[in-house]
Amino acid sequence: MQFYHDSPDRIALACELTARAYARGRRVALRAADHAHAQRIDQALWRFEPAAFVPHVMQDAPLAGETPVLINHGLAPVPRSHQDILINLSDELPPEFQSYRVVVEIIGQSEADKAPGRLRYKHYKALDLPIKLFDALRREAL
Repeated sequence: MQFYHDSPDRIALACELTARAYARGRRVALRAADHAHAQRIDQALWRFEPAAFVPHVMQDAPLAGETPVLINHGLAPVPRSHQDILINLSDELPPEFQSYRVVVEIIGQSEADKAPGRLRYKHYKALDLPIKLFDALRREAL
């Protein structure tokens, strides 16, 4: 479990972490709050690094099983093939979060982002899960 806090741009940080994971051969599921949010993440990944390409699709796309990065929204379960890394950009607790090897939570700077992030943190802590905290601005562990 990894928590990045005080991110000025949650989607930009998610793109950076996704690109790094993809470069290491990892499969990533990005969880959005809703369809519009998923589309913003999709557009951000296309523009993230013009010289680099992070292959990604929406979870319901025909090539979802073959694509390294899936963008998911709602409660639809992510295929087992993509249960390596989950980057949660939703304010909700991700369903089936315990089936992932790594769960990354990105918390923004506003109170509207922090309050649900605190609830998720407390939930994970109550389950006695190991949590690493990172400063999103400095990209360093706390």
